[in-house]
Amino acid sequence: MSYYQRHVFFCLNQRDNGENACAQHGAKEGFDHCKARVKAEGTAGPGGVRVNKAGCLDRCAGGPVAVVYPEAVWYTYVDRNDIDEIVDRHLKRGEVVERPVLPPSVGR
Repeated sequence: MSYYQRHVFFCLNQRDNGENACAQHGAKEGFDHCKARVKAEGTAGPGGVRVNKAGCLDRCAGGPVAVVYPEAVWYTYVDRNDIDEIVDRHLKRGEVVERPVLPPSVGR
């Protein structure tokens, strides 16, 4: 049994050289909203959900990105509505939300 039921990593990488990075696309706002939602739902912590910051996850072309483990589902998101759907369906009920899934071909 895992310490957390689900673990979410949000890329918050920032590049100073002008290259595309998740931080340029609202990644911090998405992270903050997800973390607040998980806490408000009472699902944060051991046996529940952990929301973490991450450096570059090397999927920059699809940014902003987040990955949910243990399922290893990669998401891109546009706004709070996308994050809400991921929290409500995937993090709480274990249902993968197909619409924002990042295609495997999207890399850096």
